[in-house]
Amino acid sequence: MTRLLVLLRQRIRRDRLQLALWILGTALLAYASISAVFSTYGEEQDRREILGVAIATRTILVFRGTPNGIDDGAFAFFLLFAWLALMGGLMSTFLAVRHTRKEEEEGRAEAIAATPAGRILPTTATVIHGVLANVALGLFIALALIANGLDATGSMVWGAAITVSGIAFVAFGLFTAQLFRTSRGANSLSVTFVLAAYLLRGIGDAAGTPSDDLLHVTPAWPSWLSPIGYGQFTGAYVQNDLTPLLIPLAFAAALIGLVFALQAVRDQGASLLAGRAGRATAGPVLSSSFGLAWRLNTPILLSWTAGGIATGLLATSLSSVVDQAATDAPQILDTLRRAIGSEASIEEAFVAVFYSIVGILAACCAVQVGIRARQEEAHGTAELVLGTRVPRLRWLLEYWIVGVIVIVIVLAASALAGIAGAGTAADPESLIPNVLEAAAAQLPACLVFLGLTLLVFAFVPRATIAVGWTVVGVAAILGVWGPILQAPEWLVDLSPFAHSPVPAGGETDWTGGFWMLAIGLAAGAVAVWSMRRRELASGG
Repeated sequence: MTRLLVLLRQRIRRDRLQLALWILGTALLAYASISAVFSTYGEEQDRREILGVAIATRTILVFRGTPNGIDDGAFAFFLLFAWLALMGGLMSTFLAVRHTRKEEEEGRAEAIAATPAGRILPTTATVIHGVLANVALGLFIALALIANGLDATGSMVWGAAITVSGIAFVAFGLFTAQLFRTSRGANSLSVTFVLAAYLLRGIGDAAGTPSDDLLHVTPAWPSWLSPIGYGQFTGAYVQNDLTPLLIPLAFAAALIGLVFALQAVRDQGASLLAGRAGRATAGPVLSSSFGLAWRLNTPILLSWTAGGIATGLLATSLSSVVDQAATDAPQILDTLRRAIGSEASIEEAFVAVFYSIVGILAACCAVQVGIRARQEEAHGTAELVLGTRVPRLRWLLEYWIVGVIVIVIVLAASALAGIAGAGTAADPESLIPNVLEAAAAQLPACLVFLGLTLLVFAFVPRATIAVGWTVVGVAAILGVWGPILQAPEWLVDLSPFAHSPVPAGGETDWTGGFWMLAIGLAAGAVAVWSMRRRELASGG
């Protein structure tokens, strides 16, 4: 027991900053979002209109939740639960993989296994750590809801649903760590599972059976395949039924049992799925240091590009649906205009909002390129490259160039997808120029995040991962959610996304875009130049 407590204390101490950002950030988002919901949809008639439009169009339900009435708590649960559960799921899977497969990659797990703690105790500590993190997340979200004046019982049910769905995602993250030889592969499958759970829940809501008054929906069977769906089945503030949560708990228990069984029999560093054998000789792409940097970042590019394509398709293919919805419920147009800070038409506003999400995806891709440079340095593989005739300045410059290329590819792919989806719009010819300009408008902000990440890497290398993800995450919340939540203008202005040009009415103000372009290029230049004399900082 003493050894277990020591391991648990070490994990909590190592993760305290990241978990504090995840838990407190999500709870603050819940608090601010509830306040915005009550100020925007304070009247009963407004809520009836929104639920009627959502049930009539169905597509909106994919991005929201299960309608269950117009009371304060039920309406807030419909709008926000699935998003908060998604964030909790990502937190949980990252935590599980970080303390299992990642530690095996770095050799830390082997060092611990050589002590009396053995191989099973660290996994036990990770399970307890994940459970405690999700309990804290659920509790803080419940307190945020209660602070907004919502019923305490319903708020605690909401928090319990977040906790249990998160525990299910912890279990799946632990399972993927057994499947793959690398933490990158385990994280990729884990994130895919979380997004699939969100999507299945959305399909179940969209295919559900509405009530006669168009205020309630009974989800279809796909929702039963998702831990997030079971969280919605609790019917917080209405039914307050905790029974559905037994299913994801049983799922988590079964997976954790399987993880312990596999952990006991497999070799240290091995995996259920064997790694693909490499080529005997390197191809032409790997004949240079730039080719190596490009090859290392290809999986990253493919993942974020897929997200950009899906978002671009939704931006234009749903425009006619949203146009009709805004006619029935004018509050939708007001919310979209508030999000982009412009008096645009409904189609312009909808495209701008979705392409701001594309901008976030492209920025995350760029940040991950900078993080990849840090990982290569930490693992000692960068030293092998720099031991040749490749100077430090050129090495980091090549990563910056790769970062710029991946940004352009994500934005271009989303633009092409948006053009393909514009065929369903009422006026495709007028929509296509908006798509192209909205995609291009995201480039300056993405360059800022690439430059800042490399700047941190050059001066404080060990903080690259934490600072990189924190900055882009906070900026995304402030830039996209800040105006909707009516946050102070000075706070919203801290986000580069808030200064991205917005195509509206045939005129686009690129002043903020040009400033960000200059800042992004300057930050990248300083980072690359500073790398000339910096010593390598290997290890975590």
